[in-house]
Amino acid sequence: MLTLPTDVVDTIVRHAHDAHPLECCGIIAGTADGSPPSRVVPMRNAAQSQTFFQFDAAEQLRVWRDLDARDEAPVVIYHSHTASAARPSRTDIAYAAAHPDAYHLIIATDPRFEPTLRCYLIVNGIATETPLKIGA
Repeated sequence: MLTLPTDVVDTIVRHAHDAHPLECCGIIAGTADGSPPSRVVPMRNAAQSQTFFQFDAAEQLRVWRDLDARDEAPVVIYHSHTASAARPSRTDIAYAAAHPDAYHLIIATDPRFEPTLRCYLIVNGIATETPLKIGA
Protein backbone atom coordinates (compact mmCIF):
# COMPACT_ATOMS: atom_id res chain seq x y z
CA MET A 1 0.00 0.00 0.00
CA LEU A 2 1.17 3.51 -0.83
CA THR A 3 0.27 6.30 1.59
CA LEU A 4 0.43 9.92 0.42
CA PRO A 5 -0.39 13.17 2.20
CA THR A 6 -3.45 14.99 0.85
CA ASP A 7 -1.43 18.04 -0.22
CA VAL A 8 0.87 15.82 -2.31
CA VAL A 9 -2.09 14.29 -4.13
CA ASP A 10 -3.62 17.74 -4.63
CA THR A 11 -0.34 18.96 -6.15
CA ILE A 12 0.01 16.14 -8.68
CA VAL A 13 -3.67 16.26 -9.67
CA ARG A 14 -3.37 20.03 -10.21
CA HIS A 15 -0.21 19.44 -12.30
CA ALA A 16 -2.13 16.94 -14.45
CA HIS A 17 -5.05 19.29 -15.03
CA ASP A 18 -2.77 22.28 -15.70
CA ALA A 19 -0.86 20.30 -18.36
CA HIS A 20 -4.02 18.97 -20.06
CA PRO A 21 -4.39 18.24 -22.98
CA LEU A 22 -0.74 17.11 -22.80
CA GLU A 23 0.34 14.36 -20.44
CA CYS A 24 2.20 15.55 -17.37
CA CYS A 25 4.93 13.66 -15.53
CA GLY A 26 7.04 13.87 -12.43
CA ILE A 27 8.15 12.08 -9.30
CA ILE A 28 7.40 12.05 -5.62
CA ALA A 29 10.62 11.76 -3.66
CA GLY A 30 10.99 10.04 -0.35
CA THR A 31 13.53 8.52 2.01
CA ALA A 32 14.26 4.93 2.93
CA ASP A 33 12.91 5.35 6.48
CA GLY A 34 9.41 4.19 5.53
CA SER A 35 7.69 7.55 5.96
CA PRO A 36 5.29 8.59 3.19
CA PRO A 37 7.02 10.29 0.26
CA SER A 38 6.24 13.98 0.37
CA ARG A 39 8.38 16.01 -2.04
CA VAL A 40 6.70 16.48 -5.42
CA VAL A 41 9.05 17.14 -8.31
CA PRO A 42 7.06 18.06 -11.43
CA MET A 43 9.07 17.37 -14.58
CA ARG A 44 8.81 18.41 -18.20
CA ASN A 45 7.23 15.95 -20.62
CA ALA A 46 9.92 16.00 -23.31
CA ALA A 47 7.53 14.21 -25.67
CA GLN A 48 5.01 17.09 -25.45
CA SER A 49 2.38 14.47 -26.27
CA GLN A 50 -1.26 13.83 -25.49
CA THR A 51 -0.65 10.07 -25.51
CA PHE A 52 2.65 9.39 -23.75
CA PHE A 53 5.31 10.95 -21.56
CA GLN A 54 9.06 10.95 -21.46
CA PHE A 55 11.33 12.60 -18.92
CA ASP A 56 13.76 15.12 -20.39
CA ALA A 57 17.15 13.37 -20.08
CA ALA A 58 19.09 16.41 -18.85
CA GLU A 59 16.39 17.33 -16.33
CA GLN A 60 16.20 13.73 -15.11
CA LEU A 61 19.96 13.67 -14.54
CA ARG A 62 19.73 16.89 -12.49
CA VAL A 63 16.78 15.58 -10.47
CA TRP A 64 18.42 12.20 -9.78
CA ARG A 65 21.64 13.95 -8.64
CA ASP A 66 19.56 16.12 -6.31
CA LEU A 67 17.85 12.99 -4.96
CA ASP A 68 21.25 11.45 -4.23
CA ALA A 69 22.42 14.62 -2.47
CA ARG A 70 19.31 14.59 -0.27
CA ASP A 71 19.51 10.82 0.37
CA GLU A 72 16.14 10.38 -1.35
CA ALA A 73 14.76 8.12 -4.04
CA PRO A 74 12.02 8.42 -6.65
CA VAL A 75 9.42 6.51 -4.63
CA VAL A 76 6.62 7.41 -7.06
CA ILE A 77 6.67 8.07 -10.80
CA TYR A 78 3.49 9.85 -11.83
CA HIS A 79 1.93 10.87 -15.12
CA SER A 80 -1.46 11.66 -16.57
CA HIS A 81 -3.69 10.09 -19.19
CA THR A 82 -5.65 12.74 -21.06
CA ALA A 83 -8.11 10.58 -22.98
CA SER A 84 -8.07 7.18 -21.33
CA ALA A 85 -8.51 5.49 -17.99
CA ALA A 86 -5.89 5.55 -15.23
CA ARG A 87 -4.45 2.18 -16.27
CA PRO A 88 -0.93 1.60 -17.59
CA SER A 89 -0.56 1.35 -21.35
CA ARG A 90 1.94 -1.01 -22.99
CA THR A 91 4.24 2.00 -23.37
CA ASP A 92 3.89 2.82 -19.64
CA ILE A 93 4.74 -0.77 -18.74
CA ALA A 94 7.82 -0.76 -20.96
CA TYR A 95 8.96 2.61 -19.53
CA ALA A 96 8.50 1.31 -15.96
CA ALA A 97 11.28 -1.24 -16.48
CA ALA A 98 13.73 1.58 -15.74
CA HIS A 99 12.06 2.16 -12.34
CA PRO A 100 11.12 -1.28 -10.95
CA ASP A 101 11.18 -0.17 -7.30
CA ALA A 102 8.87 2.81 -7.79
CA TYR A 103 5.12 3.03 -7.47
CA HIS A 104 3.45 4.32 -10.62
CA LEU A 105 0.55 6.74 -10.22
CA ILE A 106 -1.68 7.56 -13.17
CA ILE A 107 -4.07 10.50 -13.12
CA ALA A 108 -6.94 10.44 -15.65
CA THR A 109 -7.83 14.02 -16.59
CA ASP A 110 -10.78 13.10 -18.80
CA PRO A 111 -13.90 13.23 -16.57
CA ARG A 112 -15.38 10.19 -18.35
CA PHE A 113 -12.97 7.93 -16.50
CA GLU A 114 -13.33 7.04 -12.83
CA PRO A 115 -11.49 6.60 -10.58
CA THR A 116 -9.22 9.41 -11.65
CA LEU A 117 -6.16 8.30 -9.69
CA ARG A 118 -4.77 4.77 -9.53
CA CYS A 119 -1.55 3.27 -8.22
CA TYR A 120 0.44 0.36 -9.64
CA LEU A 121 3.58 -1.62 -9.05
CA ILE A 122 5.05 -2.64 -12.41
CA VAL A 123 7.60 -5.43 -12.22
CA ASN A 124 8.89 -7.63 -15.04
CA GLY A 125 6.27 -6.26 -17.42
CA ILE A 126 3.34 -6.99 -15.11
CA ALA A 127 1.25 -4.14 -13.68
CA THR A 128 -0.46 -4.86 -10.37
CA GLU A 129 -2.85 -2.31 -8.93
CA THR A 130 -1.89 -1.35 -5.39
CA PRO A 131 -4.06 0.30 -2.72
CA LEU A 132 -3.55 4.03 -2.32
CA LYS A 133 -4.25 5.72 1.01
CA ILE A 134 -4.62 9.49 0.88
CA GLY A 135 -4.28 11.62 3.97
CA ALA A 136 -1.24 10.74 6.02
